[in-house]
Amino acid sequence: MLPSDAMSQTPQSALPVVLAAGLGTRMKSSKPKVLHELCGRPMLAYVLDAAEDAGHRRPLVVYSPPTAAITEVFADRADFALQETPRGTADAVRAALRVAPTDVAEVLVLSGDVPLVDPDLLAELVDLRRARGAVMAIISVHALDPGDLGRVIRSDDGGQVLRIIEQKDASPEELSVDEINAGIYAFDAAWLRGRIGDVQPSPVSGEFYLPALVELAREDRRPVVSLVVEDDGTLNGINDRAQLAEAEFELRMAINEAHMMSGVTMVDPSSVCIDASVELAGDVTIEPNVILRGTTRIGSGTRIGAGSQIIDTVVGRDCVIWASILESSEVEDEVQIGPFSHLRPKSSIGRKAKLGNFAEVKASRLEPGVQQHHFSYIGDAVLGERTNVGAGTITCNYDGVRKHRTKIGKRVFLGSDTMLVAPVELGDDARTGAGAVVTRDVPAGMLALGVPARIRKPRPSGGEPPPDEAE
Repeated sequence: MLPSDAMSQTPQSALPVVLAAGLGTRMKSSKPKVLHELCGRPMLAYVLDAAEDAGHRRPLVVYSPPTAAITEVFADRADFALQETPRGTADAVRAALRVAPTDVAEVLVLSGDVPLVDPDLLAELVDLRRARGAVMAIISVHALDPGDLGRVIRSDDGGQVLRIIEQKDASPEELSVDEINAGIYAFDAAWLRGRIGDVQPSPVSGEFYLPALVELAREDRRPVVSLVVEDDGTLNGINDRAQLAEAEFELRMAINEAHMMSGVTMVDPSSVCIDASVELAGDVTIEPNVILRGTTRIGSGTRIGAGSQIIDTVVGRDCVIWASILESSEVEDEVQIGPFSHLRPKSSIGRKAKLGNFAEVKASRLEPGVQQHHFSYIGDAVLGERTNVGAGTITCNYDGVRKHRTKIGKRVFLGSDTMLVAPVELGDDARTGAGAVVTRDVPAGMLALGVPARIRKPRPSGGEPPPDEAE
């Protein structure tokens, strides 16, 4: 499953092998663990980002049949190796080596469930192994709570790494050690290929553990080096929903801080949820309890009011969005929306338009200057410039079988409680009276009144014409 140009990549670069075959049973989910999202992206995406940012080759991801969905999600970002039955980390690396390019000189092993790993740390680990001429380099952490992680056992003087013991295999004395294995390794590829088959299964779990290679290196009198880092939480693995939430919070705070450093004002950053893919210009203001998802982009000077949710939507400059929901739509400059408005997918709002209380728009275009202040629904329609939508106006776009379009010209005045039974068209400067049910086209400049609406010429003042002027 390797690309045709895999052999052409730089031999001196390390091959990242990402372990993602674990079932993640503690997540209690039918979805593979590494596909659970953090700030709008699967956690595995962040691991692949780190591997790429560290300057290494295209990653090789190890998966198992239950996690096969990752091969579709990341087909354009990684190559894949199948571990038929998850039998431990050493067995996973063995599966990766079976399909890895033969020119690989170094292997960098990462865990797919450690999404906050720093790419600079990965580069530092590889550099350390090279500088020390070691066959294996590990990252270790003096953990405040070692939990169920493997312990790093050193020589009496604390210098040499003697072995790494898994928690379930450790003695009480070994469990008292607070230095834990972070599960990230750099290997000399030739030595790894020659020794990976010698790893024996754990007598307790029956699994093949990658840390067993430490003792094999000692047998070969080859050095193993360690990079000891601070326990700042960035190397924590995610095994359950509570840990997922903790990682989400840490990443969200980092995203919010980055936006604020770039000129975005956040009144209460702790209450703002912004996906990693969202783009915010300078001088945007975000009020409390705002959610921004997906491919959303917000222009300079725009204020997103408290309680708003914006998903996959482009919002222009100098807009005000207040306690409203915008989905898969576009909003041009200087638009005011809310409170309690809803843009459903495929809506487009023109410059300086205004949508107010309980205004809903679906798959429609509102041209510049349209006023839709309150209690109205516009669906499958086009509204011309400076048209006014009266309270209670509805486009009746669905006949029970099909959707139909409504076309409204420029400067049209729609009276309160107007029902526009699509398909129907209103010409420029047309008007409707309060409560009108419009079932046929209204020519430009004409007035529609009644149920069903009759078409008349309006008085110069805009009032109802006398009966002898009706069509």
